[in-house]
Amino acid sequence: MMKAALEYLKDHSLCVIPMTYDPPAPGEAKGKKRPLIRWKEYQEHLPTEQDVRKWWQQWPDAMVGVVTGAVSGICTIDVDEQIGYEQVENLIPDNLEIPTYTTPSGGCQMVFRMPEDISLQSAVRNLPGCDLRANGGIAVFPPSKNPAGSYSWMFGLSLCEVPPPPLPIAYINKIKIYSNKVPCNNPSLQTLHSLHLLQEGTRDNDLFHLLNCLYKGGYEKEYAFQIAEIIAKNCNPAFDLKDAYAKVESAYARGERKIQNLNQEVRDWVLLQERYIYVTECYEALHLLHATDKTNCRVILHRLCKEGILERISQGTFRRIEQDCADIDIWSADVTPLPIKYPLGLHEFVNTYPKNIIVVAGEPDAGKTAFLLNLARLNMCQHEVVYFSSEMGRIELRNRLEKFNVPMEEWKRVAWKERAADFAPMIRPNAVNIIDFLEIHENFFEVGKLIKQIFDKLENGIAVIALQKPKGRDEGLGGQRGLE
Repeated sequence: MMKAALEYLKDHSLCVIPMTYDPPAPGEAKGKKRPLIRWKEYQEHLPTEQDVRKWWQQWPDAMVGVVTGAVSGICTIDVDEQIGYEQVENLIPDNLEIPTYTTPSGGCQMVFRMPEDISLQSAVRNLPGCDLRANGGIAVFPPSKNPAGSYSWMFGLSLCEVPPPPLPIAYINKIKIYSNKVPCNNPSLQTLHSLHLLQEGTRDNDLFHLLNCLYKGGYEKEYAFQIAEIIAKNCNPAFDLKDAYAKVESAYARGERKIQNLNQEVRDWVLLQERYIYVTECYEALHLLHATDKTNCRVILHRLCKEGILERISQGTFRRIEQDCADIDIWSADVTPLPIKYPLGLHEFVNTYPKNIIVVAGEPDAGKTAFLLNLARLNMCQHEVVYFSSEMGRIELRNRLEKFNVPMEEWKRVAWKERAADFAPMIRPNAVNIIDFLEIHENFFEVGKLIKQIFDKLENGIAVIALQKPKGRDEGLGGQRGLE
């Protein structure tokens, strides 16, 4: 966690502080996150590198908190309910790429650049189902984890890959409506004028945004023409009717193009998959963050079922129907097993081949980590070994390694990585990849999908994956899906 905190501080000038998690009190559904230090002064200036090192040396497993607002130059929108997604999706341009990460509660946080000319304060439920973290707020950032789960960047949407865009003016105007206690379902034009909506300089964008919302809401174009005419007459100054009608045509044509493009993107992505198709995987691959896009994606997948390209296996899971079969070239296949050694001499009973997945399932404290560390020791001189640890801090790891009858210098042959989720992008295709362990806190049936993603990244390497096993059960979390 220290490494991540230092990267946020040095590479992104974010004000990082250590956070902890208090479990829920009796009668409460959720635990609480709180700073481990007095943090008022850090609302005004960044900590030093020495401060950060001192904090995480004292609390190695502390979550990485980022003080939002002017001090870090960012704010976040925290969405944790379906109504929140529906609120936010209508306020953010569809083509905007936003750094986004998932939270243990199943929601997500979107990171934006803090407006320079507006003082925004943090607010809870300033829109239904979502919170704003701005001045006076703190957001927990990846790769933090707590007993409820992990925080992880959505694939391709981390701060290193996508710079935070400005907070959309449509969102700012919307939360002003809420903060002024104006009824959100039908604000008067007089109120909109008092909030500087539909005024000279912004009326073009405001009108186009409103028309885009009508399209997403399923309203016919004729209805949009009538609304545009009413709005155009009440703009300050009045909007030319011809221009207003042209904006209706533009908004609706844009919406149609977007659906057509999404249809082709989903089809192209499906045809690249080998066998199983997971809806959530499609959302991530195509960066579908908004509820409308996700709904259209599901509709497209069901159309592909009718066309005979896919068949539905279960809720959210499809399978490609193979149109032809590839020839199997058994004559040039190398049948020599990989020289992999396992603890307890298990290699004397099994052969290991390229792209094999080995699952080690065990109850808590049954010895999974001991098994995997011995596996790394037995193979580090002959193979490239990458060890992903989701639980051990560097101090615990070193203590455990020192118990081996192996010089510490030898352990430098292993690439030690801290990772708690989203392992597939980090897999080295031709190495011995050891995952200690694959954390799953809900939707255990998805274990098969997660293992399949890891399998797809392998070439001549293998992956050894540790899973927790409930007491008294024969299989690890995910049951038959994991064995499959």
